[in-house]
Amino acid sequence: MTTTLALNTNELQNIGTQPTSQALPRAAEFLADLVLDRSFLESHVLPALEGARDAERWYVARRWDALGDSCSLQVFVWPPGTRTMIHDHSSWGAYACAAGTVLEERYERLDDGSRHEHARLREVWQLPWSPRDGASTVQPRDGGINRVGNPYEETAVSVHLYGPRLGDVDGRDYDPSRDYVCDRLED
Repeated sequence: MTTTLALNTNELQNIGTQPTSQALPRAAEFLADLVLDRSFLESHVLPALEGARDAERWYVARRWDALGDSCSLQVFVWPPGTRTMIHDHSSWGAYACAAGTVLEERYERLDDGSRHEHARLREVWQLPWSPRDGASTVQPRDGGINRVGNPYEETAVSVHLYGPRLGDVDGRDYDPSRDYVCDRLED
């Protein structure tokens, strides 16, 4: 479900219009506070957990787009055993876990990007994130190659904030087993 953003519109508009270097710390602080806000948890996180009982894949349970596409706030649901592909985004991003725990894997690109649909990656770290851990941030493109998932036994919920896209492509998906990368045109 996508709606026009009603949650602290001014703050999100301000974050979304800042340069990446200024937006990311503000986005991280906003999300770290939001996932601890009782009203937000009761109205958006608990219903997402209840709705995930039979889910087998991760999904976006709620999405708010700020006016002018300056940013998008999304509530992700992570049933046990689910995870994204390794990917990046064409915008800056930040996320915080609101319930349960998610695992983030971060990658760096080893090649120079000069070969079409080719990318060599190396995992550089893994971190579990829970509501008390604050927020993770990613730079656009190669500065934010990651995978998020839930290898644990309880459903998790995370809240993501993405800045404006830097082009027509939403990001790229990677398959390190084949040194492959391709554009992702939609969210």
